[in-house]
Amino acid sequence: MPEPPDEPAGYAYLLGMYLGDGYPVRSARVPVLKISCADVYPAIMDECEQAMLAVLAVLARSVSRVHAAGCTVLQSMAKHWPCLFPQSGPGRKHERPIVLEPWQEEIVAAHPGAFVRGLFHSDGCRTTNRIVKAGRVYLYPRYLFANESVDILTLCGQALDRLGIAWRLNRRNSLSVARRDAVARLDRHVGPKA
Repeated sequence: MPEPPDEPAGYAYLLGMYLGDGYPVRSARVPVLKISCADVYPAIMDECEQAMLAVLAVLARSVSRVHAAGCTVLQSMAKHWPCLFPQSGPGRKHERPIVLEPWQEEIVAAHPGAFVRGLFHSDGCRTTNRIVKAGRVYLYPRYLFANESVDILTLCGQALDRLGIAWRLNRRNSLSVARRDAVARLDRHVGPKA
């Protein structure tokens, strides 16, 4: 087991972001953790940057921002990133098993709200659902989390269960949180993207 992260709640959030939009790169010198963030959500980008800095404190001295079309890639160099994200490997995440190490499971169990916040910030949304019943239009907020990896969907569902938040699979690659009380509870951990 590697040294535990300096900030466990920040690590749980960063793990969620990594499972959605992150990837490690092994450079000639030092491994680089990269996480892609949409430019339309600057607050999420700032939160992710702060988590990257907090998780390794002194070891990750800086996070650089590389701009691309519609997104910014946050990157941080540190030799311990591969130890902290052992799920990294060749190929796409949905084409290989994603299993948490026991020490990661402990952190996620202790900080499920931070973990789902990272997951929803990377691959989720809070939207207004519109349905028509008997000619009447009903609008209500709901959350959707989409990911091609069954393992990552399962991890999200387990964390929502820990928080007592009702959810269901609405498609093979998406889960939905739509009950009023469940949305209100998830709002305390995630809220609308900013």
